[in-house]
Amino acid sequence: MTDRHPVTDRSTATDRYTVISADCHAGADLLDYRPYLEKKHHDDFDAWAATYVNPYEDLLADTADRNWNSQRRLRELEADGIVAEVVFPNTIPPFFPKASLMAQPPTRAEYERRWAGLQAHNRWLADFCADAPGRRAGVAQILLNDVDAAVAEIRRAREAGLTGGILLPGVPPGSPVPELYSEAYDPIWAVCAELDVPVNHHGGSASPPLGDEPAARAVFMVETTWFSHRALWHLIFGGAFRRHPGLKLVLTEQGSGWIPGVLDMLDYYHRRLVSAATKAATAESRFGAGLAESMGRGPKEVWRDNCFVGASFMRPHEVPLRDRIGLDKIMWGSDYPHDEGTTPYSREGLRIAYAGLPREEVAAMAGGNAARVYGFDLALLDRLAAVHGPTVEEIAQPLKEVPEGATSPAFAPGGSVRVW
Repeated sequence: MTDRHPVTDRSTATDRYTVISADCHAGADLLDYRPYLEKKHHDDFDAWAATYVNPYEDLLADTADRNWNSQRRLRELEADGIVAEVVFPNTIPPFFPKASLMAQPPTRAEYERRWAGLQAHNRWLADFCADAPGRRAGVAQILLNDVDAAVAEIRRAREAGLTGGILLPGVPPGSPVPELYSEAYDPIWAVCAELDVPVNHHGGSASPPLGDEPAARAVFMVETTWFSHRALWHLIFGGAFRRHPGLKLVLTEQGSGWIPGVLDMLDYYHRRLVSAATKAATAESRFGAGLAESMGRGPKEVWRDNCFVGASFMRPHEVPLRDRIGLDKIMWGSDYPHDEGTTPYSREGLRIAYAGLPREEVAAMAGGNAARVYGFDLALLDRLAAVHGPTVEEIAQPLKEVPEGATSPAFAPGGSVRVW
């Protein structure tokens, strides 16, 4: 795929890369959300929090404060060679049974309290980002149950300094809200295009509940990225990019090797259905009726003009596909503080993926593209990278031995390109 924008060499005068992680996670400790809730919810929150049992071991461990301890976080990211981050949620917001990223859309009865909980997270996140000016692009959370409320929150969050755009909730089959191709969400796409903030869709979203049996957990791992990918073809075929040509969609922590094949498939169906719609009545002509007018450009053109991938801990087998994905589309991420992330071995994670590549390509994927998409000030970050960034020479060296303590899939042997 041809790059639409020139790839710029952003290594600094001291020959270091400016690394921006396009996939990190943070959130408040549970009780610390209370001041960020509207007072009318305080009594309900106190009662709920008194009996809530956190299901996540990492949020109960001694290291859990990496989610909210700003100074510790800066130290650890700098030690890992990273000078800025895009901040997705991680901890449990008020009134949620589990992490909001994985939660099902709320029912009508659940909506008011869940919405209050997400708004509390957004307020907390704005303060957390303000504690490290220019170094954190916070991603605001919304719900899809009330589109007008979501639009108002997007405006408020952007005014509060959250520059990471929004986290688009997943819509699993059978949800109480419309599918993502619905024009009901046009006001959300419109405000994001107007404010020039991305719509982010993170891996793990949109999977239906499967239970907790061993087989169910295995099926979840096999299927979860596919359910997250659905946002791409829903918005393309739904015509969101035709009606809002400035809209930006970022697909994060879903891999990247699947993209060329899926774009080929989507283009095939687009051509086939549009062509069939112009012919005599057939089954396919009915499926393609009105599609050309409603969606506009073909899927590959939409990807070229509007879409990006948060290619968290990009793996070696994905890298040869970078030209087909688009060198200006790929944004590396460490997934801090998750144990599947590359921390504290992000330099090694960059080496295992990018050693031997032209330095201008590494500079784009490791930070330049994220700076453009999320509006980071590279002049500021270059100065920090001159102290903390990995050297060009270091990243150019092939990784011969995986660090003993590494737990990220970036270092797992036997990786291959997935069909999805």
